[in-house]
Amino acid sequence: MEALKQGVDALFILLGAIMVLAMHAGFAFLELGTVRRKNQVNALVKILVDFSVSTVVYFAVGYAVAYGTTFFVGAEQLAAKNGYELVKFFFLLTFAAAIPAIVSGGIAERAKFWPQLIATAVIVGFVYPFFEGIAWNQHFGFQAWLKSVTGEEFHDFAGSIVVHAVGGWIALPAVILLGARRGRYTKEGQISAHPPSSIPFLALGAWILAVGWFGFNVMSAQTIDKISGLVAMNSLMAMAGGTIAAWIVGRNDPGFVYNGPLAGLVAVCAGSDLMHPVGALFVGLVAGTLFVYMFTLVQNRWKIDDVLGVWPLHGLCGLWGGLAAGIFGTKALGGIGGVTFTAQLIGSALGVGIALIGGFIVYGTLKVVLGIRMSQEEEYEGADLSIHRISSTPDREPNW
Repeated sequence: MEALKQGVDALFILLGAIMVLAMHAGFAFLELGTVRRKNQVNALVKILVDFSVSTVVYFAVGYAVAYGTTFFVGAEQLAAKNGYELVKFFFLLTFAAAIPAIVSGGIAERAKFWPQLIATAVIVGFVYPFFEGIAWNQHFGFQAWLKSVTGEEFHDFAGSIVVHAVGGWIALPAVILLGARRGRYTKEGQISAHPPSSIPFLALGAWILAVGWFGFNVMSAQTIDKISGLVAMNSLMAMAGGTIAAWIVGRNDPGFVYNGPLAGLVAVCAGSDLMHPVGALFVGLVAGTLFVYMFTLVQNRWKIDDVLGVWPLHGLCGLWGGLAAGIFGTKALGGIGGVTFTAQLIGSALGVGIALIGGFIVYGTLKVVLGIRMSQEEEYEGADLSIHRISSTPDREPNW
């Protein structure tokens, strides 16, 4: 029976890893549909290469930083217990690789390719696993200290803070240091619209992400005996709430409508194992509203050219999710309990602080040493032709 359970656990988390791996196709198509046509190939290539670099770096360095586990031992030892530790690595890798995928959407259409890959390696190898180890592996005694002070540890079941807020707040310095796309804002204060190139591809990306998210959240239990239908239900309710809020507040704009479910799912990750479904619905409603309002404010008032709105979507909705777990996870509001708002506030603030500092250090250093922005001519021509020497749609077909 023990051998059977080991096999089932390995299969369970492997299926979760595959579902979250599929989410990276969602990241790719969401970006492809949002950017202009001259940058579509770049969006597709970036996500795949970023994932591959993340795999190697997290295998060699990042997983050891977070969990103290190394894979540089004999294959026989690695295969023990049906290779559960290996598929657990695969699952957690897909979380780590989401960080550069998140950043990619914010810096789209003007970032150099190679410096971004270097940033990916540093972020996935050191910055992200540093906080991952604190939140999920008891590093530096932070969780123990927090429990002694507030009565509970910082709770983040599936990564509202650890993955999404960290990714969004790392992206913010990158977007600011890069500056806006040329022509986006004029000296007279006017805003040049850069509408999405393909609503169908944008919608496809959002659907792929939403479906994969149920692997992201439910399989965060990591073993079959800890699986919870409550997590699935709460994810569903938050997704619906985010969609409805974005549809209403965004006045039927399809770009907002299809980011609404993502906002809800980002926010519910942290407390999806604790909340009542009604609480999860409210969390999603707030997240959808927050995304639409802050995306508009960031783009039009603050003139920060965050192309896909990754700071509002992942950074702010993720932060809301971390705090919401400390509100709607309590028994007073129908939750299971075992969480306090103070612990959530402190843990969330730590994650945001590490991400902000890490983002400024990584992208600031690269800007000084290598430069992180394409030249004016390259940006005008588009990343597809400037970097990859091919466009997504050829100007003409051969006539022979």
